[in-house]
Amino acid sequence: MTSGKIADRLEPIVRRYAPDFSGALHVTRGGEVVLSAAYGLANKEHNVPNRTDTLFETASVTKVFTAIAALQMIEAGKFRLEDSITELLGLWGTTISPAVTVEMLLNHTSGIADDADEESGEDFSALFRELPCYSVRTCADFLPLFAHKEPWFAPGTDVRYNNCAFILLGLAVERFSGRTYQEYVTERVFRRCGLTKSGFFHKDEVNPGCAEGYFAQRDEAGNFLRWKKNIYSHPPVGTADGGAFTTVEELDGLLEGLRAGRLLSPELSERLFRPHCGFTRPHRHGVRRNGYAFEFIEWEGEVFCMYKEGGDAGVDGMLAYFPGLGITLSMLSNQEGPFWTMYRELQAELFKLHTAR
Repeated sequence: MTSGKIADRLEPIVRRYAPDFSGALHVTRGGEVVLSAAYGLANKEHNVPNRTDTLFETASVTKVFTAIAALQMIEAGKFRLEDSITELLGLWGTTISPAVTVEMLLNHTSGIADDADEESGEDFSALFRELPCYSVRTCADFLPLFAHKEPWFAPGTDVRYNNCAFILLGLAVERFSGRTYQEYVTERVFRRCGLTKSGFFHKDEVNPGCAEGYFAQRDEAGNFLRWKKNIYSHPPVGTADGGAFTTVEELDGLLEGLRAGRLLSPELSERLFRPHCGFTRPHRHGVRRNGYAFEFIEWEGEVFCMYKEGGDAGVDGMLAYFPGLGITLSMLSNQEGPFWTMYRELQAELFKLHTAR
């Protein structure tokens, strides 16, 4: 099927949601742009429109950058997948078991406690109702929020999504690189891969080209009242678990850079493109398994989709790759809206193409 015909399948879905969608999406196949568009406003006060080169906050899509940075440390011989994070960081006296390895952190099988248990429905932004969000600017600032909580399960015995596993990976990157997490990822991931705009921008500073995030304030009956900025909903600058800024075009470039070997050796690049977890969970298009930051949907023993999603108040993001189709889909949004419904429909349409091959 040609790229034009694929666009014909996807465009009607995007157009249907466009009136309520604020953000951008970018679809490529083999380096060719299939569909690229932006909608809504980057700044509501000044009526600034979103563009495909607008910088959006990425929420947990940032974990992909952290995984790459950790694998670069492994490639450089700084530490190994099987190393204990407690020993690497000297976390004695915490509830983090010495049996927790770097690999367990990467694939969410560590069992450690989290700052907010999002799998159980806890709201990450609720952390900052008492703790000033502006006081959390580094990976180390997160340690008091989880390092002394009771773990969920023994290391390696189950799988559970975990933000702070990636905080620990970020701390390891800092210790063994001698740079802050933000400096390291900007220089050794973004710039090495040709991502010239991406970065960690402080939301309490002026950042040209960055979209502001908005969420809906509603009354007790759920009726819309007004748009609120998300500046008090999460820390003012991204760290290893989330919050980097990038564009949909540069997200696509990151995946292309990984495939081209610009960030990691062929062996470690290949590791990012396959699951590394024996625990499966059901999915409407097969079964779901964890890899290093990415999650994988497998259909009849074949990977249909590898993806990393993210969501916070006023922020949604998705980086998805469909290897059987050779298609990359990047979506970023700066406003509460139909993001996930639209993505699920796009994914379902691509699943039809995958199974019809």
